[in-house]
Amino acid sequence: MTEDTIAAVATALGEGSIAVVRVSGPEAIEKTASLFKSKTDLRSAESHTVNYGWIRDPQDGSIVDEVLVTIMKGPRSFTAEDVVEISTHGGIVAVQAVLELVLRSGVRMAEPGEFTKRAFLNGRIDLAQAEAVIDLIRSKSNRAFQVARKQAEGALSKKIVPLRQQLIELLAHVEVNIDYPEHDVAEMTSAAITETCLKAKATVEELLKTAAEGKILREGIVTAIVGRPNAGKSSLLNALAQENKAIVTDIPGTTRDIVEESVSLSGIPLRLLDTAGIRETSDVVERIGVERSRGALLDADLILLVLNHNEKLHDDERELLDELADRPVIIVVNKMDLEGHLELMEIESRFPRERIVPISAKEGTGIGQLEKAVSDLFFGGSLESEDLTYVSNARHIALLHQTIQSLSDAAEAANSGIPIDLIQIDLARAWELLGEIVGDSVGESLLDQIFSQFCLGK
Repeated sequence: MTEDTIAAVATALGEGSIAVVRVSGPEAIEKTASLFKSKTDLRSAESHTVNYGWIRDPQDGSIVDEVLVTIMKGPRSFTAEDVVEISTHGGIVAVQAVLELVLRSGVRMAEPGEFTKRAFLNGRIDLAQAEAVIDLIRSKSNRAFQVARKQAEGALSKKIVPLRQQLIELLAHVEVNIDYPEHDVAEMTSAAITETCLKAKATVEELLKTAAEGKILREGIVTAIVGRPNAGKSSLLNALAQENKAIVTDIPGTTRDIVEESVSLSGIPLRLLDTAGIRETSDVVERIGVERSRGALLDADLILLVLNHNEKLHDDERELLDELADRPVIIVVNKMDLEGHLELMEIESRFPRERIVPISAKEGTGIGQLEKAVSDLFFGGSLESEDLTYVSNARHIALLHQTIQSLSDAAEAANSGIPIDLIQIDLARAWELLGEIVGDSVGESLLDQIFSQFCLGK
């Protein structure tokens, strides 16, 4: 447990019905009670109760705001310490006035993520669960939120902890062999190492199968919408966003710069980039937009190439089709509500039929088919069941890959007859790597780096 008491605003700043000032630490209740005017004395209030009253300035006795104060005594709180949450009226003035009084009473301003960090340090959650908290906050789709929620509940940790237990038992077996060589159990120990390592490796590999999908759900798919001017790129963005985010006119070249919008497509988060129409132009500003469009092509995880059903293929579109042949691209044939002049057979000769999606962005038709095409391309048709544990954190993915290498090295060494004390190094390394995921073996600098990404009130 820490010795000082911290406070921060736990809700987003701005207008709203309520705002919350969170206080955590050994003096959380005492310091809040010194500012709280009510029939209830917070010092004697029961845990997990909500108490009505006013926050007043102890210097002149003036009322600052009418509030509700929630008491949560440790260890039955988020941080496992005494926690007080002061619900004030929403808005910048009221919440800042209350926070200033709390800080003036001798409470320290919390650092980013310090409440969650205290929950980890106090043993209420492990590091994998703590990291999932920020994923919950940043979730851009319901599916991403569900993945983060499972991680916060300990889904990944429940896979890691048994693996570490198997390895520590194996390490104990190895220690016996090293300390008591007269028992001559080297052959049995080598067999046990090989079996345990291969089983553990298979489990880790199974977890990593979800890494690509998990990373997509966590970070979103960077999606560039490209095509010639007036093909309907901005109309497609508006249709996917279900609101008018981009200006749409019949004048070619309306979009001069990249317009970005985040959407959820069947539970898959997309970061849509509506780009300037790609064509040769003498307009200096439009030319810059075209260059940025080509830059977006290079960085995109997914490309939606929009073609106009009402026009024949242009040479620059044929160049794009050739250029994107080996890229993750879906051909969106727009304006299906108009007469068709596009050479569909030529396009079908270049791309699989399932990667060619006819739509009318203006009328909103074909969007469901586009959603399916994206899901097929990145998830093989559908996301896995709710029971699957997705590995989505880049740090976890890297540590799991390193764990596989250490387990492979240990198994190979055991089969090669290498001395048992040398094999022990790889086994211990695998155990430590898995420990870094849940926070059992992690340095202070890494903790600071992880929790610095959090907002102040979390």
